[in-house]
Amino acid sequence: MRVFLIAGEASGDRLGAALMAGLKTLTEVEFLGVGGPLMEAQGMRSLYPMDDLSVHGFVEVLKQYPDLRRRLHQSVDAVLEARPDVLITIDSPDFCLRVARMVRAKSDVRTVHYVAPSVWAWRPGRAAKMARYIDHVLALLPFEPPYMEAAGMECDFVGHPVVSEAQASPAQVAAFREAHGLGEAPLLMVLPGSRRSEVAQLAPIFGAALHEVCGARPDLRVVVPATEARAFQVRELIAHWPGKPVVIAPDGRSADAYALEKTAAFGASDRALAASGTVSLELAAADTPMLIAYDVHPLSRMIFNRMLRVDTLTLVNLVSGTRDVPELLGRDCVPSRIAPKLLELLDDPGKQPDAMRLTMERLGRGGEAPGLRAARAVLNRI
Repeated sequence: MRVFLIAGEASGDRLGAALMAGLKTLTEVEFLGVGGPLMEAQGMRSLYPMDDLSVHGFVEVLKQYPDLRRRLHQSVDAVLEARPDVLITIDSPDFCLRVARMVRAKSDVRTVHYVAPSVWAWRPGRAAKMARYIDHVLALLPFEPPYMEAAGMECDFVGHPVVSEAQASPAQVAAFREAHGLGEAPLLMVLPGSRRSEVAQLAPIFGAALHEVCGARPDLRVVVPATEARAFQVRELIAHWPGKPVVIAPDGRSADAYALEKTAAFGASDRALAASGTVSLELAAADTPMLIAYDVHPLSRMIFNRMLRVDTLTLVNLVSGTRDVPELLGRDCVPSRIAPKLLELLDDPGKQPDAMRLTMERLGRGGEAPGLRAARAVLNRI
């Protein structure tokens, strides 16, 4: 079986790798496409660096449009040449769905999209448009299949891979703290995003907020995970942050070694300040209470605000049905608002622990691994 996959960012790379591992346990398979280090570790040689697609926001995409267009046509040509049994596009809908649409216009390759677009949050008409060229959707959230099926696509809820990822043991947490000289200091994880544009936007804001927070809590230490593609950028932007930040990055290590240290960092962290995105689920899986703060270019923000149909962007809030994870979005994503909220969180996590446990339960914790469920769903529908 020949499978062509396309992922455009770190979260998609994790999804793709888990799906690939699942497929390998069920059938003989050859992988082609675009992915990051985790997908490459499962046997893919990426057509080009996945980071070329890691752009977010209307204005930000416009700036990179010529390069994105070139990668778009390169991807379509590669799919048509490979003639795979199935094309699986993973998240990054603005790019991936364009690839699927152009492939469908020139071939009958079966198309699967992994991660249902958030039509429940904004642009609900996307589902009907997708149905013209997407055969099957793999949904991460339990309430998504009805939206996709109503538009005419097959859809399976497969769970989120975060629920099956191993969490750090007390011994691993202790070893991490010792290795980085953290002692018993309270530890704040800071996650300014995985895309180049997100990090550039949010890191200065988060850093300014930390100056006030660390002034009030001089014992606080900071840890910042970074992907290989973002490590240099992150180190450059946080060079003058307080809290003696520890950067966790691949730095030439194997994907497994990096993943183990990152897992230990999540387990060791007492609280987190994070960009909006799937990282909120990673934090919930590690039982780490969080503050979500996020902003984009002002023009992108204006467009997003007009399209939004929900009152929260945090997946823990959406899946649990609560609003227990605090958010500071758009104009509220400023140091003067982040710092006091973060200090409140450091003192009291509120009801977040219950919301996080409920989220993990609803996403399938304790059941079959989502990557295997996704692989089985793909094979059962072909």
